[in-house]
Amino acid sequence: MRITAVDPIFVDRYLFVEVRTDAGITGLGESGAWGYLEASERVVAKFAGYLVGEDPLRIEHHWQYLYRWSHFRGAAIMGALSAIDIALWDIAGKHFGVPVHQLLGGACRSKARAYLHVFGETTEELVRGCRDAKAQGFTAVGHLTPFLDEPPDRPYFETHAEKMRRAIDRVRAYREAVGDSVDLCIEIHRRLSPAEAVVLGRGIEQYHPLFYEDPIRPDNLDSMALVASQVPIPIATGERLHTIEEFAMLLARGAVQYVRPDVCLAGGLSHAKKIAAIAEAFGVGVVPHNPLSPVSTAACLQLAACIPNFTLQEYPLGESGSDKADIVDAVPVVEDGFLLIPEGPGIGIALAPGAAERHPYRPRSPTTRLHVDGSVVDQ
Repeated sequence: MRITAVDPIFVDRYLFVEVRTDAGITGLGESGAWGYLEASERVVAKFAGYLVGEDPLRIEHHWQYLYRWSHFRGAAIMGALSAIDIALWDIAGKHFGVPVHQLLGGACRSKARAYLHVFGETTEELVRGCRDAKAQGFTAVGHLTPFLDEPPDRPYFETHAEKMRRAIDRVRAYREAVGDSVDLCIEIHRRLSPAEAVVLGRGIEQYHPLFYEDPIRPDNLDSMALVASQVPIPIATGERLHTIEEFAMLLARGAVQYVRPDVCLAGGLSHAKKIAAIAEAFGVGVVPHNPLSPVSTAACLQLAACIPNFTLQEYPLGESGSDKADIVDAVPVVEDGFLLIPEGPGIGIALAPGAAERHPYRPRSPTTRLHVDGSVVDQ
């Protein structure tokens, strides 16, 4: 069996990659480069020059070859490599007639506990989202900000006291809305300084969030370790990291209690499985990052199935009821807040015919929020 084509496909706000073979088997993957999908598409095209004619089952060799031929890294490159890796695993699963997790060691579980995204520009909308998620049977809610999902074109200003008091009070409202039967995954989106992160983390401890996600920018691992040492609730981070080395340094510093590798950005299933193994050695749980399409969800579920330290799966769209469900031929089955692990061959999903025509590409443009003084605000 040989690779005959590597095709990047833009659909809506996603970049998919289909790898075709002379055996009639096609594998599907997705790039998680998000704001830089155009650059990632060009990397896929460059990688195709090597891959066409190769045996698709030499997955680890191809990963190492493409990763190590050049000294450059970054989201566009790693997103492209991740998409190809997922597609190659999809081919392998279809070739052997088994789900990918069977090739990665077999299933540790038959379903993955999930958290549903909650959005809102007001406290009331966010509280209502928490209640709605509970009513749908979810036992965890996430993407849950204590700072509101305000539009980036609205200038920002709060005093420190207002910022902390309002944020703490919103977390209180979330907890009161759902009681203790729903876990809160508090998402900060890297918008705090280390000093602010410590104050807020201590302020929300009494509401027992499952984790405190990305309280500061991830660029300085020592700063994240400082916050983790001062905050009495678990830190979750890792969605912007790309390599096992970065995760190893994060873990060695005691800077994280839940790692968040993005399967579509951190090297695909090959690399994500290694990241999970390193985290396992530190007693750290895995919460796969998943802000993308149902293809990303399907790949994440293959990882969730086969790692012993899986904790929770991000479930971004409520895909079965979303207007993007027709991008693919199937979406995960949800039962009582869990996603059932697909048992079909490969990753268990394919692009639906005509998806690109129904959902033309919508590129993202830089939209960074500003402070009232004109400076940049992280949100």
